[in-house]
Amino acid sequence: MNKQDIQLLYKYNNWANSRILDAAENLTEEQFLAPASYPHGGLRGTLTHILFAEWLWRLRWQGESPTVRMKPEDFVTFNSLCVRWVQEEKLLMDFVDGLKEEKLDNTFNYYTTEGEPLQRILWQAMMHVVNHGTQHRSEAAAMLTELGYSPGDIDLMLFLREGS
Repeated sequence: MNKQDIQLLYKYNNWANSRILDAAENLTEEQFLAPASYPHGGLRGTLTHILFAEWLWRLRWQGESPTVRMKPEDFVTFNSLCVRWVQEEKLLMDFVDGLKEEKLDNTFNYYTTEGEPLQRILWQAMMHVVNHGTQHRSEAAAMLTELGYSPGDIDLMLFLREGS
């Protein structure tokens, strides 16, 4: 894995997140807040989980290990979630763009939110975040589609065809 590959994957990640958020803009607040039987609840819970993972891992890569989790209740409106998302996206891309290629193969130490010490290789953890987002974006896309607001295809090949 090299820096150029990681940058491409994170640009894809942002593009796919944007497709989901753009579709979700059409929802009423009631639809955004509604519960659902997905692993992280409804759309608010699922989107919060994606954002939380991106924030948590970025901080871990920067040497911090947060012990708190973002909760759906932290975002009382869709707009409040979007404002925080834009901030995190910039911080995450600043990290990705500023990364030295030789660091990708390095291990880093961190603690889980429960305090368990762990160690990972940076590029693998960075791949995990994109893959994790793919899983939960697909859940969000299913919810949005059920509500009549499909985000359309959000796969990597479409991103590449559109010129990334």
